[in-house]
Amino acid sequence: MSRTMLAGRINFTTRTFAVQEVPVPDPGPGEVRVRVRAAGVCLSDVHLVDGRLRPMLLQGDEVTLGHEVAGEVDLLGEGVTGTGPGARVIVGAGKRIGDAVWTMGVDYDGGWAEYVVAPAEVLVPIPDTLPFEQAAIIPDAVSTPWGAVEWTGQVKAGEAVGVWGVGGLGAHGVQLLRFVGAAPVVAVDPVAAARERALEFGADLALDPGDPDFAARIAAVTGGAGLDAALDFAGVAPVRNQALEALRAGGRLVLVGISGGPLTVESDGRFSYGRKQILGHYGSEPRHVVDLVRLNALGRLDFSRSVSGALPLEDAAEAVERLESKQGNPIRLVLIP
Repeated sequence: MSRTMLAGRINFTTRTFAVQEVPVPDPGPGEVRVRVRAAGVCLSDVHLVDGRLRPMLLQGDEVTLGHEVAGEVDLLGEGVTGTGPGARVIVGAGKRIGDAVWTMGVDYDGGWAEYVVAPAEVLVPIPDTLPFEQAAIIPDAVSTPWGAVEWTGQVKAGEAVGVWGVGGLGAHGVQLLRFVGAAPVVAVDPVAAARERALEFGADLALDPGDPDFAARIAAVTGGAGLDAALDFAGVAPVRNQALEALRAGGRLVLVGISGGPLTVESDGRFSYGRKQILGHYGSEPRHVVDLVRLNALGRLDFSRSVSGALPLEDAAEAVERLESKQGNPIRLVLIP
């Protein structure tokens, strides 16, 4: 086998991204090398390329991007049991070192490459019925909103919930809220095509945030009470202010989108009087990926609409540009090494 491979790498010192030849990594004790078959392109990857996000734990100034990865086990490191070459797997998007959780494709090399090395314990087996392209996006694109709905947001059946931003994460947020029985599900997005998609994914109502009757329509659909919960997948201040206003007394706002800027509340008096809550959310727990694979296998969740396009790894820069410019209003793009 060739000892080099293609990988999409970013240098945080020079602020440059390129697909280049690098050595094929070898697994250490307890690790597995996976032949990547598909890797998702996330808005977080775009923000790493444009400088809005920076790694906190990366050793050095370069990393291979990609935290949404599926493929086949290629080589086992020393001491690894329970899997073998050819096994179809999702590669979990992080690993724990001491008390810190490191993110793949951010703090250590990820899956925008022909091969990736990961701890054996983060691999999640997938059935033959789940295509690699759909499996790859489960960690993050699906598991992050699932964690926000099921874990941080503690959404219960019958609760009225709003979703701000119906992109790669928000579209799945709508689908997952419908799955757990939230009612009504209200989607909010300035893009008409995104609102249409939200209705296709199970929203009961899709609103333009600039609608002059926005507050009245929220009141009408919730019987005047307001939303029990709001999920912010956009990560911008106007969204957060609007979502807080739409909450009922005691309602909760879950922050999933990251702006990189300060978090402010327009009126702390009104916020406190309404006993509202703001909850931060990041990523997901390993069990969420396992849950989603099982729910898909049982036919409860369908990810076939989630992949908006596939590009060869060599065209990673084009994929970043297409996602950044929202060309074609994609849910998720995937790279195929």
